[in-house]
Order: sequence, then C-alpha cells, then structure tokens
Amino acid sequence: MLRPPAPPRALCRPSTLPGASSPVTSPSECKQAPGAFVPVVDRNRCEGKADCVRVCPTGVFEVGTLPEPLRAGLGLRGRVKGFVHRWQQALLVQPDRCEACGLCVTACPEKAITLARAPG
Repeated sequence: MLRPPAPPRALCRPSTLPGASSPVTSPSECKQAPGAFVPVVDRNRCEGKADCVRVCPTGVFEVGTLPEPLRAGLGLRGRVKGFVHRWQQALLVQPDRCEACGLCVTACPEKAITLARAPG
C-alpha cells in the first residue's frame, strides 16, 4: 500500500546572519529539487507586504498588481483588502525555482502562503 507524501515542513535549515533582520538560507541546504513544490498564495489573505520576497533565496516572488482575472474569484474580504492595498499582492514570477524551504510560509504575516506538491 502506497502512503501519500508527507507535507513539507522546514525543509531547509535557516540561519540568521549577523545584521540580517530575518532568517536566510542557502539554496544548497534545501532538500527538494527545484519545482517539486510550488507556493500557493491565498488571494483573499495576501496584503502584498513583501516579506516573502525578502526571504525567498531563489527569487520566486515579486509584489505587483493583481491581474483583473484573478480578482474575479475573491470573496468580500479579499476584495476589500485588495482595494485598500491597491491590489498589490505577492505574485509568483518563477515558481519552478521553488525548493520548498518554507521561509515564505513562515515569513508571511497573513499566513497567505502554503506549499503544494507540483503536478506531474
């Protein structure tokens, strides 16, 4: 009987560098191949504060304006947050580079990011 894969935990060993305000990690410390996992951003929670951009060692995220088609699926809370924050949210610009270190998940103050196994 096959067991489902375990959910990702802290797959990298982050450390704090002197003078750094947040944990950093080396991509070589990650245990997953790039693209095995992808970040999933909950559009109803994200406020575009860019903590994920600052901690991601592989440049998966950037903050930008949420495209109109992605706004259509938002609930009332998400639309209000979007309007208040001028539709600025975390966007996945290079999701195939994700090494599942989990730093973005930990850094997000809104708990808007999770990691999911990539399809395929």
